[in-house]
Amino acid sequence: MADGRQQVEEIKTGAENYEKYLPMLNGKAVGIVTNQTGIVTTDGKTENLVDFFISKKVGLKKIFAPEHGFRGTADAGELIKDGKDTRTGLPIISLYGDNKKPKPEQLAGIDVLVFDLQDVGARFYTYISSLHYIMEACAEQNIPLIILDRPNPNGGIVDGPTLEKENSSFVGMHQIPVLHGMTIGEYGQMINGEKWLKNGVQCKLTVIPCLNYKRDMPYHLPIKPSPNLPNDQAINLYASLCFFEGTNVSLGRGTSKQFQLYGSPDLPNTGFSFTPMPNEGAKEPPLKDKVCYGEDLSEAPKVKQLELKWLIKAYSETKDKSKFFIPFFTKLAGTKTLQQQIEAGKSEAEIRASWKPGLDSFKKMRKKYLIYE
Repeated sequence: MADGRQQVEEIKTGAENYEKYLPMLNGKAVGIVTNQTGIVTTDGKTENLVDFFISKKVGLKKIFAPEHGFRGTADAGELIKDGKDTRTGLPIISLYGDNKKPKPEQLAGIDVLVFDLQDVGARFYTYISSLHYIMEACAEQNIPLIILDRPNPNGGIVDGPTLEKENSSFVGMHQIPVLHGMTIGEYGQMINGEKWLKNGVQCKLTVIPCLNYKRDMPYHLPIKPSPNLPNDQAINLYASLCFFEGTNVSLGRGTSKQFQLYGSPDLPNTGFSFTPMPNEGAKEPPLKDKVCYGEDLSEAPKVKQLELKWLIKAYSETKDKSKFFIPFFTKLAGTKTLQQQIEAGKSEAEIRASWKPGLDSFKKMRKKYLIYE
């Protein structure tokens, strides 16, 4: 500021912008898609959105939970059974495993669905895939959807290879780059506007925006969005290190520094090592009980783009390169090209240059759906 004083108003999430949406829920039978990240802080008190809704006499009927479950403690990919929330007695429907899209009978009697999940801005983080299926089910059942928006902790970073349609999966459903630089509310508007839902259906969508938020503001997540993203550093490095899930290298599942280190028994011993062991976020971590050599990035400077240097370095230092990549890598990259480029010894600069046409056309499309400066 010109007068030298910083005037920073506190960011309010969509959930905390409740004057905007509580009237829309009045007298309605409400379903909610949320987990441990759906919190509301009012008058210094923080509570889960479910408990907040009950205190506000919202007619809440059902909770729908994404990957990791409603209270957010299940492993990645772990099957979560339907059940009851012990605190409220409300039925919980799991939207992971075989039931990624709410069935008509699960939505029966619901007048409006509320969606509140903390995303991290990466294509393979499955909350945006859950959003796709929820929007599709709502469109087909003619149920309005309200997204309570939250900041993207990776801000406006748009980077990485763009997914090719033939490589679509639950870890990448749309033809977008790895880092999309949008909030989940903006992303919902894009899914709708680009008619990405089955048969081009569109959902009756309302986005409740965050207040006092600009895209380049640093945003610290008050609650970890999933068991293996324990802090801001992990969230910042997530997109760059997640590629290791498609290789024989560990990115720290089964340690306390998930997504902040990498290593494998096949990498040279440069003095840093770790041994993955079962823990809350990974009951059977890759390379369990094996000593892994690699690099500790927990104090590394924040990245402002998708970094390939660690992936390229690990590949070049792996003795048996034929065992480095596994088929899942193509799903994460969204294209076969990235693996081919690394195997061909292309430099990071050459690889980045190949992303430019895809990024340019995505940025042009993205502009139409942005809510924040």
